[in-house]
Amino acid sequence: MPALSIALPKGRVLESAVELLERAGVGPLDGLLHSRRLIWDLPAGAGGTPGYVFRFVLAKPWDVPTYVEYGAAVLGLAGKDVLVEREKPVAELMDLGVGRCRMVLAVPAGSPVRSLEDIHFPWRVATKYPHVATRFCQRWGVQAEIINLQGSIEVAPLVGLADAIVDITETGTTLRENGLRVIAEVLPVSTRLIANPVLHKVHREAVEQLSAQLRQVVQVVDPNAGHAAGGITTWSRGEADAGHSVGGTGGAAGTGDSSPGAAGHLAGVGRER
Repeated sequence: MPALSIALPKGRVLESAVELLERAGVGPLDGLLHSRRLIWDLPAGAGGTPGYVFRFVLAKPWDVPTYVEYGAAVLGLAGKDVLVEREKPVAELMDLGVGRCRMVLAVPAGSPVRSLEDIHFPWRVATKYPHVATRFCQRWGVQAEIINLQGSIEVAPLVGLADAIVDITETGTTLRENGLRVIAEVLPVSTRLIANPVLHKVHREAVEQLSAQLRQVVQVVDPNAGHAAGGITTWSRGEADAGHSVGGTGGAAGTGDSSPGAAGHLAGVGRER
């Protein structure tokens, strides 16, 4: 019996993803959250797709697009931050609207820099998103040395390693507690349903059925985001260039809109900050 494999990101967003799938009629999946098993099978028909077995593969968030790219999973749930940074050739089916947050550029609270227009000198930016940060700085004409870190990004400006950081924030709490303030929004981020460009056609009936079920429960629609639920799109580099200066000008690249709303729906995957 054919299996519709779905790669799920381990970590904080997993609980929200499981809740969303169960609301869409896929499940029960409560045991998945409390098990050490990395592969979880559901019997045929459990997800409203007769004749298919659902197979869930738990992977690190940064690895989900790779599983989908190589066909180890037909579908996957991945954060927009990961998709834009890794640039994997996967199809993006819809914005699921869970784990909402945003990618921002932040500086120490005492910095004289209030917006992107105030940067008239080479500076260093610490981030775990070097490709996104590089393109963002280039778009704004900022000469920056990008320093790639894998964790505790907020520490970099505090110890003189960097002048600013590009990182994910949900509430802004961690940034404020570490004496940082946001000067620009780099990218709106949210969890997306992605698919292998070839295999999602092979499993078209099951994929379309699941997508329809998810559309019934997903509460995300931003006309400026460029990804209406259910539409199949692939990521374009321009999305990483989107962003606006806090207190300055700018809008989502390619939208022709300079309003803050043009940057898109503030939704995403990332730890709370």
